[in-house]
Amino acid sequence: MAGVIIVGGGPTGMMLAAELRLHDVDVVVLEKEAEQPPFVRSLGLHVRSIEVMDQRGLLERFLEHGKKYEVGGFFAGIPTPWPRLDTAHGYVLGVPQTTTDRLLEEHALEVGAEVRRGAELVGLVQDADGVTAALADGTRLRARYLVGCDGGRSTVRKLLGIAFPGEPSTVETLLGEMEVTAPPETVAAVVAEVRETEKRFGLGPLGDGRYRVVVPAVGVTEDRAVRPTLEDFRRRLRAVAGTDFGVHSPRWLSRFGNATRQAERYREGRAFLAGDAAHVHPPTGGQGLNLGIQDAFNLGWKLAAAVAGWAPEDLLDSFESERHPVATAVLDNTRAQMELMSTTPGAQSVRRLVQELMAFEEVNRHLIEKITAIGIRYDFGAGPDLVGRRMRDVQLKKGRLYELTRAGRGLLLDQTGRLSVEGWADRVDHVVDVSEELDVPAALLRPDGHVAWVGEDQQGLLDALPRWFGARADLPRGGPLVVAREIVPPTPMSS
Repeated sequence: MAGVIIVGGGPTGMMLAAELRLHDVDVVVLEKEAEQPPFVRSLGLHVRSIEVMDQRGLLERFLEHGKKYEVGGFFAGIPTPWPRLDTAHGYVLGVPQTTTDRLLEEHALEVGAEVRRGAELVGLVQDADGVTAALADGTRLRARYLVGCDGGRSTVRKLLGIAFPGEPSTVETLLGEMEVTAPPETVAAVVAEVRETEKRFGLGPLGDGRYRVVVPAVGVTEDRAVRPTLEDFRRRLRAVAGTDFGVHSPRWLSRFGNATRQAERYREGRAFLAGDAAHVHPPTGGQGLNLGIQDAFNLGWKLAAAVAGWAPEDLLDSFESERHPVATAVLDNTRAQMELMSTTPGAQSVRRLVQELMAFEEVNRHLIEKITAIGIRYDFGAGPDLVGRRMRDVQLKKGRLYELTRAGRGLLLDQTGRLSVEGWADRVDHVVDVSEELDVPAALLRPDGHVAWVGEDQQGLLDALPRWFGARADLPRGGPLVVAREIVPPTPMSS
């Protein structure tokens, strides 16, 4: 029996697989497509996802294939300066989704995940001990848990009977990659002029004469499985921009709508939903892929704890209680952005008002923190504001905080040198170091980097540890069962 079956081999599934493998959980990823799709729906990683990659030692790989941008305009395309954010990674990393897919799959395979392509789930049955998955080829697999990361049309969600309420698409947009014959300066000039009023339009150069083309469609297609044609693009480009730019030789063509839906619940027994299987929304602000990666980052260590047998009773339920409100907020801000991008007079009036408000630095920062996901604070109950928030990377005397989080364990950053994690040393690393950037005596971090406790009192720490890391390990006669893992901070280095 495997530990976890993951259905869906996109960024969410591969990130989750790698997180589970950090804890030696046997993982099987089932992906019905034989090859990775060529579609470049997402164009980059936002701040929190960049931090996640840094926490797991993957950021250098992404930096090799991406480009840093410090540009405004991420909220409804409203042009604003890039604000100063509370992060060591204050930029957007431009990297096509095809590259993100490849890098995350390579990482999952490197750490020992099993990936089965061409494997389609057609049924599942749960019992008290596990989940049995039935595949289209007649194969049956069994695991302790199963997670559906299989997109907006999730088979797992449908098999579990979980409702997916929301609003259907009211507008549709054509998206594709193709070549153009028009000179680059002509393309740039026309795009700049059209985007003064139509924010759902654009041609972005990809090199070698290829462009990523986005243009509003007419109406909404009843059969979403029918792909648009090159002639569809030509007609719409002429209608919106007055020219079709001589588009030809498409690499791929697709369409997307503004449907906004969220699963009523993220868990049914031993089965879970994550990523687009749990929530779909318009791509405004580029949040979808990032939201899925962060779902996986939240769920991975919790499932691993359950497989290992030390998870507190309500730890798995905290995945939904923490991530469902986050996705609800994303659905809200994408709805708002779509309204602000409408060309109707009323929407344009509201847009001008919001643009005036975003001239205030605090408003601008607040909205960009929503898009980049660094403003999230999970509800851990009463306590200092830092509790429930993710800890940004801080420079320590002997290195960087994120360099100490690569193993995916809990971490006590102790500036007092007086605290102890005895009894939890198999789950929590104890780092005694100091930072001029940290104004609390000590902070207990969960494996996903969110702060579970701050203070300097040992009893307070002992109250917090069981909530997230389970019961204290037994101490047999003659010494502790587990020897604390020694953490030697690495030589300081830049990211």
